[in-house]
Amino acid sequence: MKEEGFLFADEEGKKLDPNQQPNKWDIPLAERMRPQNLKEFVGQEHLIGRNAPLRKVLESGRVPCCVLYGPPGVGKTTLVRLMASTTGRHIMEINAVSAKVSQLRELVHIATSRKNITGGRSVIAFVDEIYHFNKSQQNALLPSVEKGDIILVGTTTENPYFEINKTLLSRLVIFELKPLQKEDLAKLLTVAVTAERGLGELELHAEDDALLMLAAMSGGDARQALNRLQMVAHTVALSGGRTITAEYVRDILPISNLRFDKASDDHYDVISALIKSMRGSDPDAALYWLARLMLSGENLRFITRRLIIFASEDVGLADPYALTMAVSAAHAVDMVGYPEAKIILSETVIYLASALKSNSSYLAVKEAEKAINSGEIQEVPGHLKQGGQGYQYPHDDPRHWLPQKYVQETVRFYFPGEKGNERQIKERLKSFWRRFREE
Repeated sequence: MKEEGFLFADEEGKKLDPNQQPNKWDIPLAERMRPQNLKEFVGQEHLIGRNAPLRKVLESGRVPCCVLYGPPGVGKTTLVRLMASTTGRHIMEINAVSAKVSQLRELVHIATSRKNITGGRSVIAFVDEIYHFNKSQQNALLPSVEKGDIILVGTTTENPYFEINKTLLSRLVIFELKPLQKEDLAKLLTVAVTAERGLGELELHAEDDALLMLAAMSGGDARQALNRLQMVAHTVALSGGRTITAEYVRDILPISNLRFDKASDDHYDVISALIKSMRGSDPDAALYWLARLMLSGENLRFITRRLIIFASEDVGLADPYALTMAVSAAHAVDMVGYPEAKIILSETVIYLASALKSNSSYLAVKEAEKAINSGEIQEVPGHLKQGGQGYQYPHDDPRHWLPQKYVQETVRFYFPGEKGNERQIKERLKSFWRRFREE
């Protein structure tokens, strides 16, 4: 938490007041152009559009305990601050990376005291990068969240269902923010060119093609789009120009910025192409899409999670080693990071793309869920219950198998494939159960 009124010293030992107004041009354009109200907020119509649920809740004066999940530059931090300003609530910000348990307890104490002073109005405790919270940090906040002493709002670029403790997650609503559309970004850039708090003082004109190109290059990230616009605008102004053109954008920005998102694809489209290429057993196409993800600086955990899912969903029991390899790759990549992680991911993607395929496990569990959802709720057989009588221990038999009932009414969900390891599984199950001999 920031200490108010603290004076910092410069190199000459003079004290500097942090409240002193900085030079406007030293503040990044993305920061200057943060929306000041919900009307200025661009994108995320599914959350804060005119009739969207979150907007209705905010306009009623309430803020839910929640996590805003999405890639960088889509407005997570801005939306949290708008939650506070729209509802007239005080906000206290803390970063999960550096926060200590003692600081969290102090935050809770201050927030509770403020709530009592303001007639029971809870403070918003904004935790950036909330997935970094460890168990002790979560325990420090849980009682206050449960009692309503604070309204916990977190932001994360990592999937909260994987990264946040289930105990804390059960008390939060997850709102997913999506990459901004090219048209939304172009609208944001248009305002930035003329706005007084933006680039208005430069008195520049921007061609539509130039703004659309900047938007397309930014991969749904508003911060990148605005920072690139700032770079181009200042260069044009310093050279004596008055118009930002597409030619200027190409000449001024490094070509590497163009190649990452040349076709305006976001990472969801590219990962989809990677998965479908591996499913289609085309290692070359899969490598191309993997390279696209890595060159754009895609989060390594995002890639490895999808590879683990693919190994079980699409390769499955045709080659059980595929899942082991994917999990090992995830661990190895987490250990070494970029750039060496590229080699590990390349090896894994080639193996998964080239492996025998089977989705029988995926289909089997879906069928089991379908049966349960349709009302087929069976009681556990008596001999399988804890302390039940009549259970036969399979390892007592030389075959390590004994014929006995494991459900009240036998239902067939799993249909082994004919490829790789599954052929052996199928033959083994045929020797045990009649239903696997009756295709």
